[in-house]
Amino acid sequence: MANSKRTLFLKRRQRVRNKLRKMADGRARLSVYRSNKNISVQLIDDLQGRTLAAASSQEKDLGLAGKNNQEAAAKVGALIAERAKAAGVEVCYFDRGGYLFHGTIKALADAAREGGLKF
Repeated sequence: MANSKRTLFLKRRQRVRNKLRKMADGRARLSVYRSNKNISVQLIDDLQGRTLAAASSQEKDLGLAGKNNQEAAAKVGALIAERAKAAGVEVCYFDRGGYLFHGTIKALADAAREGGLKF
């Protein structure tokens, strides 16, 4: 029986996370979640198991609720970079989850890099 889209996505996500865990070296993880309507990102310290900073297109002050496009992703990426600096994090690793690195995910990563995050 052929694998479903969801099963393939979960396999891809686990493969990405396992590779990243091997090279984490104590750095924080920038984890992305993308739905059909919104995009959100968290900066997670896996050693302590807590979220250091978060940003989402659902935040009212951004005015992007219900948008999941490259423009929204770029604004969320810039916002997470700003909040990461405020939390004292400059270096992290990018966890794209099971999503392919193009479109909104790439726009978010590029904006976070321009904002000063290094990964």
